[in-house]
This record gives sequence, structure tokens and C-alpha cells, in this order.
Amino acid sequence: MNIPLNFRQVEILLAVADTGSTAAASRALNTSQPAVSLAISRCEEVFGQKLFIRIPGRGMELTPFGQHKLAQLRELEKQARWVLSGGEGTPEFLHLGVFSTLGPRYAPQLVRGFLEARPDAEVRILEGDLQTLFDWLNEGRIDLALLYDFGIPSDFVIRPLAAAEPYALLPQGHRFAGRSSLRGEELAQEPVILVNLPHSRGYFLSLLQNASVPVRVAHETGSIEMLRSMVANGFGIGLLATDLPDGPCYDGSPVVRVPLAGHPPQHQIALAHRGAALKRPIIQAFTAFAEACFSPST
Repeated sequence: MNIPLNFRQVEILLAVADTGSTAAASRALNTSQPAVSLAISRCEEVFGQKLFIRIPGRGMELTPFGQHKLAQLRELEKQARWVLSGGEGTPEFLHLGVFSTLGPRYAPQLVRGFLEARPDAEVRILEGDLQTLFDWLNEGRIDLALLYDFGIPSDFVIRPLAAAEPYALLPQGHRFAGRSSLRGEELAQEPVILVNLPHSRGYFLSLLQNASVPVRVAHETGSIEMLRSMVANGFGIGLLATDLPDGPCYDGSPVVRVPLAGHPPQHQIALAHRGAALKRPIIQAFTAFAEACFSPST
């Protein structure tokens, strides 16, 4: 059987998808830009459909057909890496996507523990916001995503790990700092600092939606540590769900954590994947390991 494409062409396609441009892909692969364009043209000729569209100001983006085909090619690339490495049995590699606010808190420790238990495995961590993780799962760029379970498309399989309880963050000396809990009505009286990542912003605003006064959003940031530091320095109160150990901010300033009163909407820390991914033993093993690590009894 004549194979119409070679692995170099597949590698080029994946590089364009990952970098978003032919120029960046050519630099990453140390090849010429015309060679990258030629590989794309050849692959589109073989498949009979467009894989990419060029959008001014945004670079090369995958078409719906391209997303489907690139997901298959990523699996092919993984299989090729395993075969060429001389491995036997089921391939032991995992691409783990992590939500940026959860990543530093859980992912490195979780992956380290898994690799200690499975030294034959290889895990790569990729960090992104929720929408990016959804896109990567669809494209096959990652096998699993560690995230919060809000806004997840219905065609993903969700494995809950632990409840994420939202709380307020206050500067030391704030009039509410000594309280055992705070109502949304009280928090809405203060300037609020929000995490402005996709889906996160709406969730935290929903915690204040029943307040009788307009919510004053003082600042927004994509960084938990920036939020903590701004709170500590008096720019407003913060809302978080990531369970962080008590401690000073990067600049040494203290913050005070206060639970929310009543029954605020809770979400789960969870693993998400496409249905077919669980067929791979490495995915089953990592999922079981994560469930054990997050179990209250451990």
C-alpha cells in the first residue's frame, strides 16, 4: 500500500496547529516557510479538504475538518513515537491540560506522584484557560484536562474529584476580617477584584447576583497571585475557589480568607476527556490515581 504522506509532513501540520502560523512552525522545526506551506498544500490535496484558514491578525486556524483530522494525526504521532522508541504493550504517554488557576496548586504534585508510581510513563503538562482546554481536547492536543466542572461541553466525560468551595479574600485589618462567614450582600458593598478568565468571571459574579446594590468591579486579572496581592494592598476584596494554603503574598503582605455564608453554588475539581480516551490504560491509571489523591481518606 502506498502511503501518500510522510511523518515529516504530519509533524509540520501539528507545528502549524500548535503555533498558529507557518512562520512560527518553520522556526520551531528549523525548516523553511515555503516547505511548511508545501506540506500543508500536499496534506490538503491528499485529504481533499482545507485543513487551515488564514485569518488576518490571528494567523492560521483549523477548519472543523482540520480539527477532526489533526486529532487523528496526533494519535498517529503518539503511536509512532512509541513504536520508534522500541516500546512494548500499550503506549505510556499522557498529555495533561490544566486550568491555569488550578495548575500550580495541584498539577505538579499530582504528576510527580503518578510518575513515582509509574516510572515507565511520560506526562506532559499544558496550561490554559477553560476555553483553551476545551479546544485542545477537541483537537486531540491533550488527553485529559484538570479543571472546574462549569461550562464544560456535554460531549466530554467528566470525572469529579473534589468540591471547590468559593470564599472571600480580604486585606488584614478589614472590617470584615474577623467574621466567621460573609454574605454576598455584604461583599457587594465593597469594590471587587475578579479573575477574568473565560467562565470564571461569570461564576464569581453569580455569587453576588442577589445583592440589592450594584456590584463594583474594581479590577480584573487572570492571575491568582496578582489578585491576592491587590487584595492585600487594599484595592478591593477578592473571590476565589482554589483552595490555597494560608500565607503571605509575593510581596509579603498578608491576606485573610473568610468563607461565604449560606449555600453558594459549588463546583467540582474534575478531570475531563473525550469518551474514547478512557480506552487507553494510561488514562485509566492516571484517573484512578487522581481520584485516590483527592479522596478525603488519603
